[in-house]
Amino acid sequence: MHLHDLSPAPGSRRKPKRLGCGVGSGTGKTAGKGHKGQKARTGGGVGRGFEGGQMPIQRRVPKRGFNNARHAVTYEVVNLQSLEERFEAGAEITAVELLSAGLIHGNRNGVKILATGELTKAFNVKASAFSAKAAEKIAAAGGKAEVI
Repeated sequence: MHLHDLSPAPGSRRKPKRLGCGVGSGTGKTAGKGHKGQKARTGGGVGRGFEGGQMPIQRRVPKRGFNNARHAVTYEVVNLQSLEERFEAGAEITAVELLSAGLIHGNRNGVKILATGELTKAFNVKASAFSAKAAEKIAAAGGKAEVI
């Protein structure tokens, strides 16, 4: 197969609708925009969030006060149960291994290990944060929880 052999799948490409091409075309004269009005004009139509002249909701809602969203630290979360299922005993687990195992999708502000599930294998886990119970369970199984 060569580049010149490639073509789009049948039916996947349509010709564009030809507007304003005579009365007999079906889309002549007003080109499907009807007669006059705001939506018939060039650049016409209402903007996003326009509520017909009523005060828009984003202006009606008060905006005072503190919001923690811009300061919040969001971790990729992994449970001990997932580590138990995906890794062999004695494994060293870091963010790279979790990513390749499909347990995390990217690395926001680090990885946090939570205590959901039981742990029978000993792991050396390196993560940004651990819940207190998760660190206890890892140590109880003979592993090591390292904060990086």
